[in-house]
Amino acid sequence: MKRKRSFVLDEKDDKAVQLFAELGMPKNLAKTLMFISQVAECRSAEVEQGADLRQPEVSVAMQELRRRGWAKKRDLKKKGKGRPVHIYKLTKPLPDILRNFEQEKMKQVETIKSDLDDLNSLIKNYEQL
Repeated sequence: MKRKRSFVLDEKDDKAVQLFAELGMPKNLAKTLMFISQVAECRSAEVEQGADLRQPEVSVAMQELRRRGWAKKRDLKKKGKGRPVHIYKLTKPLPDILRNFEQEKMKQVETIKSDLDDLNSLIKNYEQL
């Protein structure tokens, strides 16, 4: 029986995962995102194997991808009884997702800058004492 080759994350993907993680994205989410971005669609078991994650980690990451509107799920019924298999795919190309993530991070930077400005204004009053 022929076995299909599985896709696995490489060094370039690992670097992208590391950068996403340094920017505050959970590592499991970043790994899942990088895996699913390189396949047309996949089952969670393929993500587990290709991204070196456990089933609960993939499940949580997929929920977050769907919550953000970056991925969608469809069910594939098995023959006979049993639960359907979930098939996932991205709803946007990876560059669009990165742009969305970047906007999110820039808003956080603006909030931090504003909070620092407010804090500086408050502290100036303490210097006068």
